[in-house]
Amino acid sequence: MKILLRSDVEGVGRKGDICEVADGFARNYLVPKGLAIKATANAELQAKAMRRARDQKEARDRGAAEEIATQLVSAVVTIDAKAGEGGRLFGSVTTSDISAAVLDQTGIEIDRRMIALEEPIKNVGSHQVAARLHAEVEFPITVEVVAS
Repeated sequence: MKILLRSDVEGVGRKGDICEVADGFARNYLVPKGLAIKATANAELQAKAMRRARDQKEARDRGAAEEIATQLVSAVVTIDAKAGEGGRLFGSVTTSDISAAVLDQTGIEIDRRMIALEEPIKNVGSHQVAARLHAEVEFPITVEVVAS
């Protein structure tokens, strides 16, 4: 069955796409939940409008993400943590701690889920942490962990 997606659906497509899916999937899941409508001749015009709106929103989001990235790349975020001998922290610095420190020190709010930290920081020193604010905008944040 051909459908027009009204919102992004994982594994199927993005808003405004016309896709071919199984009849049961469309009839029992996508259409009742309001995620899609059956594709008709008029649906093509609606799909173009949805894609145009999606592209404009994506361009605005990317521009905002690039602006934030230029501000944060040059900044050094300092986090105080209790440490023992040899610079080993008693706890660890997590993405939530980094997000809160960025907000306190720069006034820019970053969701903790947008910060990629392979494992929590457990040592004093300077660390590079990747942040992804948009699918195409990824940048490093310099985090300086100091013993308090």
